[in-house]
Amino acid sequence: MDPELFRNILLSWHASHERPMPWKGVRDPYRVWLSEIILQQTRVEQGRPYYERFVERFPDVFELARASEDEVFKLWEGLGYYRRARHMLETARRVAFEMGGRFPASYQELLQLKGVGPYSAAAISSFAFNLPHAVVDGNVIRVLARLLGREDPPSTALGKKAFRQLAQDLLDPERPGAHNQAIMDFGASVCTPKAPACSTCPFSAYCIAQKSGRIHKLPVKRAQPDRRVRHFHYLVLQFQDEVFIRQRTDEDIWQKLYEFPLLELPFADASLEQLVQADAWQSWGWHTVPELVSVTPPFRQTLSHQYIHARFWAFRLEQLPSAPPDGCFLTKCENLHTFAWPRILRWYLQDNSLYLKLT
Repeated sequence: MDPELFRNILLSWHASHERPMPWKGVRDPYRVWLSEIILQQTRVEQGRPYYERFVERFPDVFELARASEDEVFKLWEGLGYYRRARHMLETARRVAFEMGGRFPASYQELLQLKGVGPYSAAAISSFAFNLPHAVVDGNVIRVLARLLGREDPPSTALGKKAFRQLAQDLLDPERPGAHNQAIMDFGASVCTPKAPACSTCPFSAYCIAQKSGRIHKLPVKRAQPDRRVRHFHYLVLQFQDEVFIRQRTDEDIWQKLYEFPLLELPFADASLEQLVQADAWQSWGWHTVPELVSVTPPFRQTLSHQYIHARFWAFRLEQLPSAPPDGCFLTKCENLHTFAWPRILRWYLQDNSLYLKLT
């Protein structure tokens, strides 16, 4: 499609269909960067309140750089992919303490920041500095694949490269920020994954996928790998008004978040006898098995490559174990809300019928 025609149609459509968002039109690179990090792998509707809370709590990069990891993780709680939060804090500290609070203005320099990839670098450079770099996210890929009839699998390296080049060729070099925002909004509101508004689409006369009946076949999707299934058995061990928790430090999911002592077993329907026979349980030095108060049905959470099945076993302790679970410490039950938890543990804590029902 002729690039000039594409730009004119796209920007004309956007002039009357722009979606208002608190980060739109912002030229402050800190706020642009913050919005892009929060919105990675996150729906706009979900990310918006997080952006607003972060801006209110950390109005500039210096405030964020001075924050503790626990404070950032607590504010991030519920967004998932916590590596983004770790990288965000690391980058904030680098920009604040090593770069005088000034974000780099070039695409290549932005790529050197932790957590900033080609998409984020293009977004920051175009929105904050009006530089001609095309953003390529799922919305953009879907629009281009359908409009141009491209069957390049975007999950492959060659497919990513092809779509980046297509987006760059069509980009309006005079208005890159407006162009990038327009094509993302178009993909999010018109050229949607399941029910695109083809009857009102301003590109309908040019769309190859619509003409060839391939709207729902493009972009090409590759088969997803099988997800690993894991069975977590959490032990909610309460002694008086305190409970044992620990911070996850292993190179695994949910790093730096908090949880109850965990037994990971190869099966979901464990019995109490099977729990107490586990090596970890035996190492804690119980004289007797504590009183079991309740056991939950399985809680389930789907991650990108894993299925987590978790059950929560609540025990009342009359005395402390001689060797507490590795890395665990006691905290007041009333303080549990101050820690950052994986989503599946928050579900347990937020369920008042199950929440530490031990007193």
